[in-house]
Order: sequence, then C-alpha cells, then structure tokens
Amino acid sequence: MTNIRGTLIGVYNADGGIAGELSYVFGHLIGIRSCSLCDISHSPIKKKASFKELEQHLLTEHGFVVRMIHLNERNEREKKASEGREPCMLLEYPDQSISMFLDSTDLKALSGRVSSLKKLILSRLDMYL
Repeated sequence: MTNIRGTLIGVYNADGGIAGELSYVFGHLIGIRSCSLCDISHSPIKKKASFKELEQHLLTEHGFVVRMIHLNERNEREKKASEGREPCMLLEYPDQSISMFLDSTDLKALSGRVSSLKKLILSRLDMYL
C-alpha cells in the first residue's frame, strides 16, 4: 500500500456542475474565459489519458493524491489558500495545512503540456519535502 504524503489540489478557474461547465465552454469559445489548468488536464471533451497517468504516477511512486476541484467546490481552507490566484495547485500536508504549490503563472507557462506539469511537480516536491 502507498504511504500517503499529501494531497495536490488542482483548482480550476471555473465553476463545476452543468451551468458552470456550459458557462466556461461558451466563455472559452468567445475568448472571455480561460483556465490553463483545464488546458493541461482536459482535451475539449474529457480528461486526458496522460493526465490520468500522471495522477496515478504521483500516487503510486510518490505518495501524493491528486484531487481536482472547481471554484464552487472548495472548502473554506482551500478557498482561503487559493482565492484570487486561480487556476492553481495547492499542497495539503498530512497535518491539514495548505500552501500554494503552483500558481496561475506557473500553470500558464506550461502551455497545456502534461509532460511539463509532471517535470515541474516533481522538481517542486523535491524542494518542499
């Protein structure tokens, strides 16, 4: 069994649910909404296979659970840690403390590439832990 070392929480810059998803898709199509984390994790239709592989790799090889959430799905701690800096990835430690792990600038620089996200996450984990 994998020893859980923490949770990486990806916060999309969009609300979840049917209305939130439709609002984001329409806004994205007309150029008024964007989410670099969505670009990394999803194709236009579904979650990328390479992103699912990254989630599994982080869990089995490094002990980190990956949890992806929308703006309207955050709890108070997640909201406080991410407010105004979405999209982002937070790092939640076993003691329930949370810190910013990757901010919107970091994610935008990855240009939608899962392979670049993997490299960045692994290098940051070395620094944080």
